[in-house]
Amino acid sequence: MTARGGTAWDTWLVAGAAGAAGLPALHAAVPNGAGRLGSLLETFLPWPGAAVPVLVALALYARSRVGLLACTAPALVWCWMFGGLWFSPSPGPHDLTVVQHNVADDNADPAGTARALLAPGAGLVAVQELTAAARPRYEEVLGASHPHRAVQGTVGLWSAWPLSDVRPVDIRPAGFPASWRRGLRATVSAPGGPVAVYVVHLPSVRLGPAGLASAARDESAALLGARIAADPAGRLLVVGDLNGTVWDRGLRPLTAHLDAPGAGFAFSWPSALPVARIDQVLGRGVEVTRVSALEATGSDHLPVLARVRLP
Repeated sequence: MTARGGTAWDTWLVAGAAGAAGLPALHAAVPNGAGRLGSLLETFLPWPGAAVPVLVALALYARSRVGLLACTAPALVWCWMFGGLWFSPSPGPHDLTVVQHNVADDNADPAGTARALLAPGAGLVAVQELTAAARPRYEEVLGASHPHRAVQGTVGLWSAWPLSDVRPVDIRPAGFPASWRRGLRATVSAPGGPVAVYVVHLPSVRLGPAGLASAARDESAALLGARIAADPAGRLLVVGDLNGTVWDRGLRPLTAHLDAPGAGFAFSWPSALPVARIDQVLGRGVEVTRVSALEATGSDHLPVLARVRLP
């Protein structure tokens, strides 16, 4: 292989490979002060790996042995950090399935969306952005096979099994009105035994010139994390739109108490070109073995299907 362009190509390729490897591997070292740059990187953490095939193509074009060798670093880092999600074998049997979906408050077809949520045959269906106008459509469609329901504000849970101990969960950040109700807890009498289920919708984040505005979401996550830590339930699920990924340090006060799915990327947002899974099914005392994204509905999110194994 005769080099085309010599050391200039080598330098740029090595620099690109170092960035593609270093950003995910050293994401915790990125400061999260002004602009929440750390959280912003962690929202899209697997994506620096997309640079690897581009770098390989450039190295082949430049006939750069150094560049090709450098490409192994980000490839190995990606496999180390995310290979288990992508290449994991079949998770085996599961005890229950959960569908999670932010149905969007401007959804023009709530009945069609509800039918789509029933298609996988999940025993639990959790929704957010449930409006008063659309709620009767969801109750009509979901209630036929999931007669047990709990609704608090704009979040709801439909279950094939009885629900008990249903209560609101207050995760309002400071200054939010009492009408802002986005959390509930219920105990599901699942075939394998009772499971506490939280359905939540954390505040939205915004990306602007000053960076990622996530203070309200982070405060809400901390409030929810404290509730989870104090909950005596031996088996527990947190299901909802967390407006953040499992790698986002802004959610750490919550995710530190929960286990993430063992397999599946299940990018759920935005529905037109999904780049991040901000719709989550996380567990404690249970194993969420796999998550997968479902077909688009009338929402700007994709539904997420999770398979759960009970101990």
